[in-house]
Amino acid sequence: MPRQTLTTLRRLKEAGEKICMLTAYDASFARVVDDAGVECILIGDSLGNVIQGHDSTLPVTLDHAVYHTECVVRGAPQSFIVADLPFGSYQVSPEQAYASAARLMAAGAHMVKLEGGMPMLKTVRFLSQRGIPVCGHLGLTPQSVHALGGFRVQGQQPDARALMLEEAKRLEQAGADMIVFEMIPASLAAEITAAADAITIGIGAGPDCHGQVLVLYDMLDVFPGRKARFVRNFMAEGGSIRDAIDRYVRDVKAGKFPAPEHSFR
Repeated sequence: MPRQTLTTLRRLKEAGEKICMLTAYDASFARVVDDAGVECILIGDSLGNVIQGHDSTLPVTLDHAVYHTECVVRGAPQSFIVADLPFGSYQVSPEQAYASAARLMAAGAHMVKLEGGMPMLKTVRFLSQRGIPVCGHLGLTPQSVHALGGFRVQGQQPDARALMLEEAKRLEQAGADMIVFEMIPASLAAEITAAADAITIGIGAGPDCHGQVLVLYDMLDVFPGRKARFVRNFMAEGGSIRDAIDRYVRDVKAGKFPAPEHSFR
């Protein structure tokens, strides 16, 4: 099958078909995810947790992200590839962000993802005007976990809700083609998605986003420790990794995942 593109993803959105995204960090897992029909693969800075064993994403470097992007691209001939800009590789200036994004695009990424709202508008505009597709990330932003006071649901208070609505609109206006929403009330994600031209991807953001994403190691129950509320162990329901990923794709497409127990109010 031909490679997924922003155009094909927009067609899925317009047709009302849910978009499936999973993380991957190497060629072997990328091939399994790709073969299962997952439209988007995210090389997340979550590799700092699940690959490197850190307690946050902050130690991940641009060199790490480039290396893992190259690995994933070699294993996934069909999926749309999104790569995270690591902490410290884009916050200084739009020019710094462009230099970092250019390395990820040269490694094979089709889009770069960055965290933050209002402070990132100039950077998103700078990148998009220069031909680099951008995915925003609002809600729980792991690179800011210490400033947020830990892994907590965002956007629950009226002022925080209003700010996120505005930030989503402004990111889209600046040129973001996709926005990930992490750990926000399902009703807020639904409100944003209903008005959005950009593709919305949820992780702990309820069922109404245009698509869903999970960390592969979480949904396969590989990563040890307590799982977030929005994680479902698909491996427990199937006899193989491929079966678990197939089940994830089917349930996202059918609107069965996420269920209410995986969402926040």
